[in-house]
Amino acid sequence: MAEFDYDLFVIGGGSGGVRAARVAAATGARVALAEEYRMGGTCVIRGCVPKKLMVFASEYKEVFADARTYGWDVDECTFDWPSFRSHLHKELDRLESVYRSLLDKSGVEIFDSRVTLKDPHTVQFANGVTKSAKHILVATGGHPNRPDMENAHLGIVSNDIFLMEELPKSILIVGGGYIACEFACILNGLGVDVTLYYRGAQILRGFDDEARGLIADMMREKGIDIHVGTNIVEMAPDSDRPEAGPAGSDAAMGAPSEHGKGIASNPKSETDPAARGPVWVKSTNGHEQVFDHVMFATGRDPSSHDMGLEEVGVKLGRRGEIVVDEYSQTNVPSIYAIGDVTKRVELTPVAIREGMAFVETVFKGNPTPVDHELIPSAIFTQPEMGTIGMTEEDAREQEEIEVYSTSFRPMQTAFADRPDRVMMKLIVSKRTRVVLGCHIVSPNAGEMIQMAGIAVKMGATKEQFDQTCAVHPTISEELVTMRDPIRSS
Repeated sequence: MAEFDYDLFVIGGGSGGVRAARVAAATGARVALAEEYRMGGTCVIRGCVPKKLMVFASEYKEVFADARTYGWDVDECTFDWPSFRSHLHKELDRLESVYRSLLDKSGVEIFDSRVTLKDPHTVQFANGVTKSAKHILVATGGHPNRPDMENAHLGIVSNDIFLMEELPKSILIVGGGYIACEFACILNGLGVDVTLYYRGAQILRGFDDEARGLIADMMREKGIDIHVGTNIVEMAPDSDRPEAGPAGSDAAMGAPSEHGKGIASNPKSETDPAARGPVWVKSTNGHEQVFDHVMFATGRDPSSHDMGLEEVGVKLGRRGEIVVDEYSQTNVPSIYAIGDVTKRVELTPVAIREGMAFVETVFKGNPTPVDHELIPSAIFTQPEMGTIGMTEEDAREQEEIEVYSTSFRPMQTAFADRPDRVMMKLIVSKRTRVVLGCHIVSPNAGEMIQMAGIAVKMGATKEQFDQTCAVHPTISEELVTMRDPIRSS
């Protein structure tokens, strides 16, 4: 009789957990996976995939306008959110079934249940049943947080956006990170009146200053009302605000929230985000305004609490992240963790690579540390940002550099008389000539940075970029035609 029920028990059915389970099962290991919500995790169900589909939807408004300039007879078009939403959820259902099918065909046993840790080798299901495993892999991801302030429950979070039955007429987005900026651009493109409050001096903190400055300019140009150095002081239902008068806007109808319990005194609001609005807001600059919705995009926390982790001795960090070594192993030898719950690099492809490295280490006898160096990424604002490597600011602190940068109006939108600008930027080491960073602000920057990322990861020099023949006429040709640095230090 086997000592354990399974060789591996995976907690969490997101991209990282599913990949690790499948690859481990392919080695002949007995594998089980438990997921308490929907298979696919944040990325597939309430993150990357539905967000990107919303990005596509939101871009058509300008495409139709440009088409008229290019000679097409295009009637005035309106966006039908209920129709899009219905199609969106059919696609998410399809993708979830694909994930389930892949696990099933790999021989992974699936449990649709929340589980907690009972000891270093045992998990317990919600019904009290326990299962044992030689190794346990925690891949529970993260969740959006709300600020610790009165009436914060009136606000929605990113998970709720995909569930709304109707779009609001107006929304305040609180936050200045990539999630806040992406949804500001999406909702603006779909016709919502968008205001954004960010307490810092500039949005997209941590990214290249020149790149984030251009994105901020373009967001304002497209009609997004950005207020930096600004936060909420007070918020309340419009009907309950101090000296409340008539509501300033109509409430939009919403749908059930994944985190809806206990969000307001009105019982309906437990299943209907729209019951929380309209919301009166007073900001740090004294301005008062009523919005149909307030969305908090103020960060994400690891989903690690109330799982029994600390009780079995697993060390957690300040934000609740599971502390792991370079092989994704916790301080409890039988327990590993990958993905957003470790708060290392919170990107889906990184979680997948961490899962693959885990299997190499534990089931293939090939100790494989996770490579977190030079990871390309994209922000799906409008225009997009693609980035890999060091920012100009960080590189300058490390060594002497040259900066090659250009910003211009691209041919396609210039012809349509739009003011859109793009930017291409390379950060180069003076000593080695290696390209330390590449930053692109442009339509389809995500597609471009994937290709440029290969060269940067390989350690290409500026001269090797220069030796590559340009593809003309394209925006991306500027990456190989910038001959003279605009500044050096």
